[in-house]
Amino acid sequence: MYYISRVEIDTGNRRKISELTHLGAYHNWVEKSFPEEFATGERSRKLWRVDQLKGRSYLLIVSQGEPNMTQLEAYGVPGTGQCKTYDAFLQGLTHGQKMSFRLTANPARAAKQEAQRGKVCPHTTVEKQLEYLEERAERLGFSLVDYDYQIVQRDFPILRKKGGKSIKLARAIYEGSLIIENDEIFRKTLTEGVGKEKAYGFGMMTVVP
Repeated sequence: MYYISRVEIDTGNRRKISELTHLGAYHNWVEKSFPEEFATGERSRKLWRVDQLKGRSYLLIVSQGEPNMTQLEAYGVPGTGQCKTYDAFLQGLTHGQKMSFRLTANPARAAKQEAQRGKVCPHTTVEKQLEYLEERAERLGFSLVDYDYQIVQRDFPILRKKGGKSIKLARAIYEGSLIIENDEIFRKTLTEGVGKEKAYGFGMMTVVP
């Protein structure tokens, strides 16, 4: 069973927000919101991202288990944590439906040069970041509606690795309209995510009719 959860981030609390300075801190928050998994080390895949809505910031999570509401609100505004089942919505998706979507992705490609095989190179231009989504749409179970999608935000957030090393990841937030072409594959897109760095706030797509 899948769940979708949300909590308003307590941006007015300096103590809380001072700890959320990089993607790894948000990752830890998400993982600790599932304390049983965190304790055993057997962690299921979770998708998450931060959305801005009417001047407020929200942490959004798609998971296979229910989060612990106390932990979910650790950096949130008390009483704003919400969780509901996602399955009924997912099963209601059908071929041919037109949906509005939002996707936060890490547009990147694997280097083709022999000496750099396996190295991941980020796409950093709007043109290449749009091509990234356009080239993947069919195998993700949907088609994009012509001239009705765009990148609404681009940046390079920091991820601090163990040992103190910091790296910048390319982030693009897409919004627009799509048509579901393969509902089974599309459900996997919504629950398993798009592209790389899913543990660090990338890959989550959400849709509304």
